[in-house]
Amino acid sequence: MAPETEPGSEPAAQPDTRPEMEIVHLLRAVAVELGLHSARFASRNRMHATDVRALIALMDARRAGEEMTAGRLGAALGLNSAGTTALLDRLEGAGHVRRVRGAADRRKVVVEVEEGAVELGRSFFGPLIERSVELLRGYDDHQLAAIRGFLGGVRQAAAAEQSPAPSPSRSSAPPAGRSPRDT
Repeated sequence: MAPETEPGSEPAAQPDTRPEMEIVHLLRAVAVELGLHSARFASRNRMHATDVRALIALMDARRAGEEMTAGRLGAALGLNSAGTTALLDRLEGAGHVRRVRGAADRRKVVVEVEEGAVELGRSFFGPLIERSVELLRGYDDHQLAAIRGFLGGVRQAAAAEQSPAPSPSRSSAPPAGRSPRDT
């Protein structure tokens, strides 16, 4: 016999136990833990969370052999020009980055991460990275491809969600209760 509910009340929702949802919830929990881990690093090193994301973006660019301009970094972090300048001034003042002339185009100024910042990150995140690599060694090539495909797809989906939604204030529709002639 089903438990009775009070008149007008909805029965309690049943948890979604599909295996896919279990993985989605686990991924969310991992994202939260990684965010907390990154926040601890930022706090211990008197940095903003955006500073840490900037250093990660710069290290990713370095690993890919790409130059990172201030504009490109700002766009990657969702910052305007003034915010990017303040960020780079903070990081440069702390000795974490330097601004140099581009290798291919000397007119261009690029941002590079200092080796000391790389070492600082390695000393904090290294054990977590090493544990992650250990875990991945337990999977065969097909499983690694599946993991890579899944994480790449989730990353693309999250990046697609960054597209700004149209602002109601920029809508071509007149405000509620007004006709186009009133505007």
